[in-house]
Amino acid sequence: MLSYLLFTIGLVVLVIGGNSLVKGAVGLAEKLGISPLIIGLTIVAFGTSAPELVISLKAALSGSGELAVGNVVGSNIANVLLVLGVPAILTATACQEDDMKVTLFFLVGLTLVFMLQMAFGPINRLDGLLLLVCLAVFLMLQYRNAQRQTSEKAALLAADDYHDEVGVVPAKPAVIAGLLITGLVFLPLGASLTVDSAVDIAERWHVPQDVIGLTIVAIGTSLPELATGIMAARQGNTSVAVGNVVGSNLFNIAAIMGVTATVVAVPVSQHIVMFDMWIMLAATLFLIAMPFLHLTITRTLGFTLTGAYALYLIFTVVL
Repeated sequence: MLSYLLFTIGLVVLVIGGNSLVKGAVGLAEKLGISPLIIGLTIVAFGTSAPELVISLKAALSGSGELAVGNVVGSNIANVLLVLGVPAILTATACQEDDMKVTLFFLVGLTLVFMLQMAFGPINRLDGLLLLVCLAVFLMLQYRNAQRQTSEKAALLAADDYHDEVGVVPAKPAVIAGLLITGLVFLPLGASLTVDSAVDIAERWHVPQDVIGLTIVAIGTSLPELATGIMAARQGNTSVAVGNVVGSNLFNIAAIMGVTATVVAVPVSQHIVMFDMWIMLAATLFLIAMPFLHLTITRTLGFTLTGAYALYLIFTVVL
């Protein structure tokens, strides 16, 4: 019972830490005069992916590398099926902006690179450095894209989307510092509690570590994205949910697995290679269909995505 209690506490601490880090980083960015678009696509996306980074790195360093890969793959699947599915039940979700198309193509390409690395695993330092290079290219593209957005309408839309996503932005330096410190303290604490208890639960029930990473840990670390998506849906700003998912999935692969593999080689289970990574690819291709096919996620499709995620969890545990 203690392991289950510590696991639950760890997830709660991770969510608090991730949200605190996001708000603190955004407040700091606005203080420094950074573009709202840059904040939304980089700092906010990275902030909501911070729990995945800490957990994956902690797992790999503690010898549970399969948990790290499972966390990234499982989180990317959960971000699409669950984080887009649940908010769509509240209100229809659409994202048809042309600016998103290049980013989605980049995400598909990055996903394919990641799949090749997993197929020929373990993911080593050279693989990690390649992913970090991809991250740098992505950030450069977003910076140039932000520079091109000079029209007043585009700037106002980006600012509105951003504020709706993260809520009230702190302005006082003391508040910003407090949020940043809370995030930096809570994230490693929550990661330590979650990983240690997850590994203990896996050993007690004889469940493979990659399955734990693909399911319970992946859902827990996707809670910040899910909360953001629900908030955006309730406020009628549905494009925020899609942007948050795309940015988070990019960071999950390029930053989280890039940093983790650079520090220590990460093994990949055959379960992920034969099954889970293909579900991740299918989910990514669904994302790219939204702007190109002018697809709207209706309530019915939202239930379908959520149900598909439930089936995925069942197959992951059974197979």
